[in-house]
Amino acid sequence: MDVAAMKLRDDGILPWRTELRSTLALAWPLILANLTQQAIQATDVLLMGRLGATQLAAATLALNLTFTFNLLMLGLVTASSPMMATALGQRFNAVRDVRRTFRAGLWLLGFMLPPYWLVLWHVGDFMRAFGEPPELASQGQTFLRAYMWCTAPWLIFQLLRNFVSALERPRIVLWLSLGGIALNALLSWSLIFGHFGMRPLGLVGGGLGSTLTWIVLCGALAAVALIERRFRRFHLFGRFWRFDRERTGAMVRLGWPIGVTMALEMGVFALAAYFMGWISAPAVAAHAVALQIAALTFMVPLGLGQAATVRVGLAVGRRDAPAITRAGWTAWVIGVGFMGTMALVMWSIPRWLITLFLRDDPANAETIALAVSFLNVAAAFQLVDGAQVIGAGMLRGLHDTRWPLLFALVGYWVVGLGIGIWLAFGRDWRGVGIWVGLASGLAAVAALMLVRWLLRDRLDLTRQAHS
Repeated sequence: MDVAAMKLRDDGILPWRTELRSTLALAWPLILANLTQQAIQATDVLLMGRLGATQLAAATLALNLTFTFNLLMLGLVTASSPMMATALGQRFNAVRDVRRTFRAGLWLLGFMLPPYWLVLWHVGDFMRAFGEPPELASQGQTFLRAYMWCTAPWLIFQLLRNFVSALERPRIVLWLSLGGIALNALLSWSLIFGHFGMRPLGLVGGGLGSTLTWIVLCGALAAVALIERRFRRFHLFGRFWRFDRERTGAMVRLGWPIGVTMALEMGVFALAAYFMGWISAPAVAAHAVALQIAALTFMVPLGLGQAATVRVGLAVGRRDAPAITRAGWTAWVIGVGFMGTMALVMWSIPRWLITLFLRDDPANAETIALAVSFLNVAAAFQLVDGAQVIGAGMLRGLHDTRWPLLFALVGYWVVGLGIGIWLAFGRDWRGVGIWVGLASGLAAVAALMLVRWLLRDRLDLTRQAHS
């Protein structure tokens, strides 16, 4: 037995098995939390879809604008994850460093949210400027003026989530998110359709339900961070009014490329929705449903990418180069394998998946047919979508964020948008052409991310991250 164990160590198998266990232990609560948080949004889409294709299209167009800016701010907050993980890996003065990073995140949100809310208040004007019909613009603005206030608790929740994840204790986020599904479903159902004696508010009810849900979830996670023994020693909210210029600047330098990268990706999908609006309202609704299904599967590699950021960041803090390699590749292989399986599912039962969100009746026949065609293309880009998001997480663990920004700019906006516009309007592929363009952009970004990771030793990224 001892000889066999020594051989395993010599062959390098045991370290990989240990990394696999550690990655899965960290990733599965993050994945399920991502899925449950996405399910909160999916619940709203499902309920608003019951109001009609026009209402769903209006809310979708408004939400796409919100998501683009949300991700820009989320990127700055996301910088807290590798910063906290590296500090914990180094262990020297970790409590103070983690608290400084968390405080810097709060200050950044305080600076960014007020002007953002001002923009969102006038989202109807932006929709009309993009050439959307007045009815869609008006309904979209009505919805978003109720929904926009959830951005503050949602972003603070993400900052708290990065903290508990860096400590490799993400399960509390999972349990809260599971509760959030039920809470949001109850609130939105009651407010949209008028149950429990409430007046039916339609789209406004959907926005209010999301806002109230995220206020509760954020408050609950903050309470856990203050009370739970493992977390309270960090005193996260201690002297939060003190502005830490140095740490806030460091977070901006690391985080702005992450935020712009996320915004570039979401911006392409948002613009795709507006192109669908130029085609028809059923095309917008079909795009929303197909994208919602693709987004649900995307939550798995997203969680693995978040786990990779933490695991790589911890290894960077320890200056352990072999552990960096194991942490990155373990997450990547699991994620790409999962997305391959999901591609087969989407190809096999697309109509069944679509009719979970839309009633299978003659009024929705055109929308369902379009959504099925979009989902067939979405199945094709599952592999590259998983590869690019995990690749980004691996590089973030190395504090490498600026090159991925360039990759996103070229991949999404040059390759993806260029091919999509040409196929949709030049070759008259219409909505399917837009989705083929999106798939092409994701493939380009995935390839560039992988090359960057493979060249990390030659580029000396590990030394740069530690310094």
